[in-house]
Amino acid sequence: MHVFKTPFELEQNVGKSLGQTDWLEMKQERINLFADATGDHQWIHVDVEKAKSGPFGAPIAHGYLTASLANYFLPQLMEVQGISMGVNYGCDKIRFPSPVKVDSRIRGAGQITSVERTKDGGIQAKVTITIEIEGSDRPACIIETISRYYPA
Repeated sequence: MHVFKTPFELEQNVGKSLGQTDWLEMKQERINLFADATGDHQWIHVDVEKAKSGPFGAPIAHGYLTASLANYFLPQLMEVQGISMGVNYGCDKIRFPSPVKVDSRIRGAGQITSVERTKDGGIQAKVTITIEIEGSDRPACIIETISRYYPA
């Protein structure tokens, strides 16, 4: 965990690796809950028996479930102090190079890729999070997150 005492410290850390988080096991229950929340009940995600004979040999997590976990991993990678609030501003690019099979383990690795000041007095930071799959050479997801931090 990298702690930045103020959002302005981010400006001197462009290119900085934030390291890696702990592993998170992708359980079928999480996949089912995401399917219920989004209405995406495609069989490759929720039909365990059918998915075993499908193209991946097991159920896989939704790509957007994997991407949403960037918000789970980011606070494990960095903390920005001295702010009145922080907001998720969006994402620039998201790619899904490899599926996440049920019961596999994933983690986030981060890097601060750009920082700029906003017109309304905030600091906007782009952090690229690579969601890795244990034992795989290819990541599950590469996502460029954009956060805004407003000084206290």
